[in-house]
Amino acid sequence: MIGWTFGRAPFVIAGPCVVEPGDTLPRVADALARFAERRRVPVCFKASFDKANRSALAGARGPGAEEGLRVLERIRASSGLPLLTDIHEPGQAAQAAEVVDVLQIPAFLCRQTDLLVAAGRTGRPVNVKKGQWMPAEGMGGSVEKVRSGGSREVAVTERGTFFGYGDLVVDMRNFSRLRDATGAPVIFDATHAVQRPGMGAAGSSGGQREFIPALLAAAAVAGADGFFLETHPDPDRALSDAETQWPLHRLPDLLDRTLDLWARAHGD
Repeated sequence: MIGWTFGRAPFVIAGPCVVEPGDTLPRVADALARFAERRRVPVCFKASFDKANRSALAGARGPGAEEGLRVLERIRASSGLPLLTDIHEPGQAAQAAEVVDVLQIPAFLCRQTDLLVAAGRTGRPVNVKKGQWMPAEGMGGSVEKVRSGGSREVAVTERGTFFGYGDLVVDMRNFSRLRDATGAPVIFDATHAVQRPGMGAAGSSGGQREFIPALLAAAAVAGADGFFLETHPDPDRALSDAETQWPLHRLPDLLDRTLDLWARAHGD
């Protein structure tokens, strides 16, 4: 196990939305490994073996735990990067923890006690995404549940709040509020923050990719400790979240600008 810690900021979590066949994952992992080496910044590769909360029944969910974790294991071997993946059920926690370095709790499940405690019992770092309906202060209980299981490394992720139909709004005050409420590092999920759930083709999630750079810049200055982005070599052909994934060839420049802003804002 390569290992991961939320103790050093800034850090980056990036990768495709879901485990895909072909060369998508190796291409993304190779680009991220090269970026991590050049910038000397911690980078964690992410991809989900299952996306259980698709907008439409026919939405791509991924290959499942057994095959998906095998693919992720190969990505670690080839890239040297630590890994993050989502879990949706308590029974997936121990299985995923055998392979990945960080377990992630999806936003819609951020109050599920059994899931949070099971993730904590693995001892792995856990990233809990803030529910789209929750105030920042409400995340204190979610983090407490993870810590009660045994994990000491816990982070929370801001990914926007519903204030109307089919849109999300990011309150930049939440980086301070989440940190105060949880005592945990706060990550900004720039790609899910521009989703328009249920507004895409055939009832899938739509999105407005063009707003990602501005939101990242604001979050870097407002106090995010880490940055989460989904990225793909050809976003329009991505199996999931095609309208919000950032083009891989444009990722290094975007991250460079974001990290430079973070350093200026924090006096580094």
